[in-house]
Amino acid sequence: MMREHEKITVDHLGRSAFLYIRQSTVRQVIENTESTHRQYGLRQRAINLGWAQDQVVVIDDDLGKSAASGSERSGFQRLVAEVGMGRAGIVMGLEVSRLARNCSEWHKLLEICGLSRTLILDEDGLYDPTTFNDRLLLGLKGTMSEAELYIIRARLRGGMLNKARRGELVFRLPVGFVLDGTGKVVFDPDKEVQQIIRLFFDTFRQLGSAQGVVRSFRVQDIKFPKRLHTGVDKGKLIWGPLTTSRAIQILHNPWYAGTYTYGRRQVRRLGDGRIVCEQSSQDKWHALILDAHQGYISWPTWQQNQKQLAANVMYSKKQTPAREGPALLQGLVVCGLCGRRMSPRYHKSNTGQTYHYCCSGLGNTQALPSCQIIPGVGIDKAVSDLLIAVVTPASLEVALLVQDEVQKRIEEMDQVYHRQVERASYETDLARRRYMAVDPANRLVAGTLEAEWNDKLAALQEAQQEYERRSKVARLNLDDETRTQILTLASDFPSLWQNPKVPLQEKKRMMRLMIEDVTLIKGKNIQVKVRFKGGATRALTVPCPQGGWEKWKTPEALVKEVDSLLDNHTYGEIVAILKKRGLVTGMEKEYDSRRIRLIQRYYGLKPRLMRLKQAGLLTTDEIAQQLGITKRRVRYLRHKGRLPVGMRKLSDAGDYMYEPPTPQINEKKSLLT
Repeated sequence: MMREHEKITVDHLGRSAFLYIRQSTVRQVIENTESTHRQYGLRQRAINLGWAQDQVVVIDDDLGKSAASGSERSGFQRLVAEVGMGRAGIVMGLEVSRLARNCSEWHKLLEICGLSRTLILDEDGLYDPTTFNDRLLLGLKGTMSEAELYIIRARLRGGMLNKARRGELVFRLPVGFVLDGTGKVVFDPDKEVQQIIRLFFDTFRQLGSAQGVVRSFRVQDIKFPKRLHTGVDKGKLIWGPLTTSRAIQILHNPWYAGTYTYGRRQVRRLGDGRIVCEQSSQDKWHALILDAHQGYISWPTWQQNQKQLAANVMYSKKQTPAREGPALLQGLVVCGLCGRRMSPRYHKSNTGQTYHYCCSGLGNTQALPSCQIIPGVGIDKAVSDLLIAVVTPASLEVALLVQDEVQKRIEEMDQVYHRQVERASYETDLARRRYMAVDPANRLVAGTLEAEWNDKLAALQEAQQEYERRSKVARLNLDDETRTQILTLASDFPSLWQNPKVPLQEKKRMMRLMIEDVTLIKGKNIQVKVRFKGGATRALTVPCPQGGWEKWKTPEALVKEVDSLLDNHTYGEIVAILKKRGLVTGMEKEYDSRRIRLIQRYYGLKPRLMRLKQAGLLTTDEIAQQLGITKRRVRYLRHKGRLPVGMRKLSDAGDYMYEPPTPQINEKKSLLT
């Protein structure tokens, strides 16, 4: 076995000695100072082996960085570059794990050291990667270092998984939950927090959209709670507007269903060192404990919410109120391709005002073409007929139940606004007591507390005024007499709906009472899906109406007839034949030679000249050349009936084409002159 000094050559001493120093975390750098001192102590080891003091290069850029990957370690990358360029005579580290914790980077460093004949030194000894035994030992050390990291992680993760399977692994609780004195998860003792979260899930049940819930909270000026987890105000409850991302996060969180879960997201490290977080399917969760604690909703409700979120689409516009115009479904139509609201576009035509339902898609924001444009008259008629068929006393009774639900929701909202006034009153009283308790002589503190008290008084006054304003809004109170009148409407509804004296705006309001939205998809036919209030759906198929150009288009059968007639007739003869049959154009005009010529050219039909040439007939020039006479003589003989060849009419202008002359005619050419 070679001794250490025998492995060191003059070439090694002529290059630099690189000392690589690393600690995995910042906490280790601060607390494990002895390990850092030991690593810096290897510098003296290099000097003892023969390197000059100014030849020892210390690389400590990676203090506080893990060796699991080298992509984020600038110091390690610098070390590999120096070794690759042949500037390093020796690479030093306290142990292999300081240089790399995975075999791919460790063996890459070994390969480069072997090519550049660079030595490797650790606390145990000096190694030459160009020799088999040393390379084998270094490879084994790298494998053990990677295995050590795996074992440490496996132990930690095993303990976490075991604790999670029992439901004892503690997480940061979402808003609405707290831990009691025994460590049990319970509802937040703040009644307003509980009421707001219950209102959140009730609103999603009614609207079926996270963005719809956010929009509802914003319109009604309802603040949503949030508990701070960091900073000097850690644990404090603050109130602010609800955002879409926050709403989606709450809807996806199974804690609100009283369910303990672990492993819903899997963390994976990519080859370039980046860490990605991916959602896992429910069958891959490590822990799923139903009824682990109190919940705001049930587990089946949570599962239904996930299905609803998966099927949802984002709307670009909210449902608009009923306005003027003949489009009955204005504000209710949804594009079945992109999920955005479709709006009516009115325009004049020969038959009067008409309209289409248009989805601009991303055209407004990204200058892309429209998504769908669908004629609206047929859609409105189909939905109106469906509405007349389904409006029965039973369906109106369901509508009354919906009205009761709306009235219940109004009462809940009244409680929400009342609790906001109570919270503002408590904060005002707290500010008053703080101000009254301060020493009046301490004007600096007293002035600040007085200003805070004034701000709370203003907030209380604003909350009271808002509560009074909303309390004046008319509520939906339906007595027995009104319910009877609504039920009798079912028998009179068809005549009422078809009455031309009923304003279109009133029809739109009636339609909004029963229909939630109408989804359209245009293909060969228009697929119509009507969603009623309460969730019931109906599917319809409406044929696409023909456009003007389709009505005016020449029928395919007539094109084929013209193609056949061109074999034996001129344009004028074809016009006479079509007039005799009583055929007219799509615009109900008689055919003439110009229209027949346009049909021949537009549909690519062979002209009559080409047809006769393909049949072997000759033009006037050609027949005159073969007969040895002039064109004028050909026309004269044809007019006198003395031309001894067959002929066929080429055009209505008197042009003809001729059959080729026979040998007998060629013998009598002298008679033609």
